[in-house]
Amino acid sequence: MASEFFILGLTTDGKQFRPSDWAERLAGVLSCFRPEGSGGRHAHLQFSPYVTPTVVNGIKAVVVNEGLREIQPMAYNFVKEFAKDNKLQVVEACLIPDEKA
Repeated sequence: MASEFFILGLTTDGKQFRPSDWAERLAGVLSCFRPEGSGGRHAHLQFSPYVTPTVVNGIKAVVVNEGLREIQPMAYNFVKEFAKDNKLQVVEACLIPDEKA
């Protein structure tokens, strides 16, 4: 299973990152990076499965799948440097198992 991490829309000193649509913009720039054969007719209208905008505890964020590093190392480095340059908080994601009924 590939690991993931979150880039949160909070700076390291706790301030909200602007602009408010930064997560969608970042994911949009990287939307062309996807697994082989997963494109399709409307692929240009979808986010990449490797970089997906989300909300974590009311904070805009991006989920980055480490698989991006394997298919496009430069894109992966771009995402990491974006977080570093903007002093954004980066946290590892963990899988929470579903409760069995």
